[in-house]
Amino acid sequence: MEGEPTRVMMGVNESTIKGYSHASISSRGAFEWTLQQIVRSNTSGFKLLFLHVQAPDENGFDDMDSVYASPDDFKSLKQRDKARGIHLLECFVNRCHEIGVQCEAWIKKGDPKEVICHEVKRVRPDLLVVGSRGLGPFQRVFVGTVNEFCVKHAECPVITIKRPADEAPQDPVND
Repeated sequence: MEGEPTRVMMGVNESTIKGYSHASISSRGAFEWTLQQIVRSNTSGFKLLFLHVQAPDENGFDDMDSVYASPDDFKSLKQRDKARGIHLLECFVNRCHEIGVQCEAWIKKGDPKEVICHEVKRVRPDLLVVGSRGLGPFQRVFVGTVNEFCVKHAECPVITIKRPADEAPQDPVND
């Protein structure tokens, strides 16, 4: 429809670097690229839709040293996860408001690649932007990539943004 802003969905995630509770290098890079190359100075022509998917800890190592003695212990764990997700999204939303770009943000739980594609189908954005960690073929076999899955299965155009080489840690799994 004419006059409606272009809706750009962005899958964003936390850094995988232990003790660093901020947006991942690839999420920050994809966001900055979107602002510079797509939005540019046309802030009223776009609406950014931030989706953060909290994946269950498959191996259980994050909470391995924890002791759970009551139902309240599990509530605090859930609250901690939610707070981390909210903090992540708050950074992107605050930046959008600073520069005058409309936005929405929400958190879902599940397998990131599946949830992102489901949300694309539900929300129907004009475009999906996802970051890439730059994993090699061997690492992709074991870690898998959300962006490759989204390129194949999302029901809208997908742009994958590689993280800048100068911001890449020695181990690309760290993001």
